[in-house]
Amino acid sequence: MKRVFLIVLDSFGIGNAPDAADFGDNGANTIKTVSASPKFATPNMRRFGLFNIDGVECGEKEKNPTAAYGRYFELSKGKDTVSGHWEIAGIVSEKPMPTYPDGFPPEVISEFERLTGRKAIVNKPYSGTQVIAEYGKEHVDTGALIVYTSADSVFQIAAHEDVVPLEQLYEYCRIARKMLTGEHAVGRVIARPFVGTEGNYTRTPNRHDFALLPPEPTMLDDIKAAGKDVIAVGKINDIFAGSGVTEAIPTKGNTDGMAKTLAIADRDFDGLCFVNLVDFDMLYGHRNDVDGYAAALTEFDNWLDDFLPKMRKDDVLMITADHGCDPGYPGTDHTREAIPLLMFGETVAPRNMGTSSGFNGIAKLVKDYLK
Repeated sequence: MKRVFLIVLDSFGIGNAPDAADFGDNGANTIKTVSASPKFATPNMRRFGLFNIDGVECGEKEKNPTAAYGRYFELSKGKDTVSGHWEIAGIVSEKPMPTYPDGFPPEVISEFERLTGRKAIVNKPYSGTQVIAEYGKEHVDTGALIVYTSADSVFQIAAHEDVVPLEQLYEYCRIARKMLTGEHAVGRVIARPFVGTEGNYTRTPNRHDFALLPPEPTMLDDIKAAGKDVIAVGKINDIFAGSGVTEAIPTKGNTDGMAKTLAIADRDFDGLCFVNLVDFDMLYGHRNDVDGYAAALTEFDNWLDDFLPKMRKDDVLMITADHGCDPGYPGTDHTREAIPLLMFGETVAPRNMGTSSGFNGIAKLVKDYLK
């Protein structure tokens, strides 16, 4: 019985992407920014070899790393969650998913309004916290849905939970997902519920992502087809639209995700436990919160103290990311960066794996190990 724990630290880029300038991200380096914070302490990942990875120019290098370590450059034409995770799972997206720097076309908004029976307001790229601060009252007063986007391929719908019940909001998202096809096939439709009163609106953990179905089978489908388990923790199930997943375990942030992964480590299963820890990106990267990001990495590294003793002889732990989101870089968007890979287990020979083109090399490592 072989178990692979593949954990994505959402947005934990390590800089040095050769095509960063093509995405307007020249010089972005998430690990360098957050490691300068006094809140940053990652001794377990340091011992694994995190700071020995090619191109990493911060932190203390380990004389004798205990894990295999390397970096990966993305081939897909994007820097978003969907393309990053899909590539980790084996799919290279040759064509970028559509983005809307000027908002969605009138025909898209009018059709959404017709199908939902509600007016849509805003229709611009916006920070999620800022948009509810500025338009939350209008939404509460009128019932109009707050529709906005970002630099990523997303159609986001924000609504107050007392105005639009959660299941109704999710249904509006399903309507949008079904509607957004062809040239407007965005990577994700995202429900962004919030609560509170004017001046004190806050988003809740009840976010839900509705992603495109992957265009071809991924490593998840291959592992499932081989009769093995694919346990999706956090938003992994959403990102792959359920394809290839045998068990979906939703989470409400990093702490909950780590607790649920720890519980899975006590279970017998044969296959892959694929985990996304979203707070690095959602709460800290996009909000330019360097210390918050650093503290979250410290929390994860501390969690490894509890997780590592639960690993069995044939277990493999893989720690990686899906893109960057440098909280110290101008703007609040994802950043085109290389990602790390730390691979640890009794069966893994510690070594420098160097630099690889294509996150899809991770899928090959997973499938080869599980045979």
